[in-house]
Amino acid sequence: MKQLLNINDWPRKEHFKFFGRFEEPFFGVCVDIDCTHAYRIAKTNGFSFFLYYLHASLTAANDIEPFRYRIAGDEVYIYDEIHAGPTIQRPDKTFGFSNILYYRDFNIFLQEAAKEIYRVQTTEQLFPDTYLENIIHYSSLPWIKFTSISHARSFAYKDSIPKISFGRMTETNGQKTMPVSVHVNHALMDGYHVSLFLEKFQDVMNGRNV
Repeated sequence: MKQLLNINDWPRKEHFKFFGRFEEPFFGVCVDIDCTHAYRIAKTNGFSFFLYYLHASLTAANDIEPFRYRIAGDEVYIYDEIHAGPTIQRPDKTFGFSNILYYRDFNIFLQEAAKEIYRVQTTEQLFPDTYLENIIHYSSLPWIKFTSISHARSFAYKDSIPKISFGRMTETNGQKTMPVSVHVNHALMDGYHVSLFLEKFQDVMNGRNV
């Protein structure tokens, strides 16, 4: 479900109009997330670490309202819930795009995500059958500890979907960290909102406010 945002009553109305005219309205940041606790919990319980931090990220994003905003023409809609559209690697090292639905219950999320991952890995289809606007585009680069990142973009297509990427986890003095990149449309949110998401994401990874 979604509802129309009343742009005239929105404090960011002028920001929306300004950045909405940009050919490239996206901005991004890269930060390190402490995943010491999350990795230990995932491995102790036999969970996929990828699905564990993907779920944590979705939990945080759903709790920060601007991450649920999407632009349609000159209007903005607020979705009740957003899901994940991560790239899934296949055995031949190609990938397919997926729709992994969000469930706050992690066990249900795991079960449903496993089905979608299996579908992608056993087909040659690049895209899912159903297009979802209320997703976040996710990618994982577990081979690279990046400090910056860019994305392939078609500027002819007016995109408002956030893009979140995860890099290679490393350990220093017992602390495990992972680079995380967040790119969002500046017409919909500012650095403040990204900081709220990152703070919430770290809290969930630490086992707080789940």
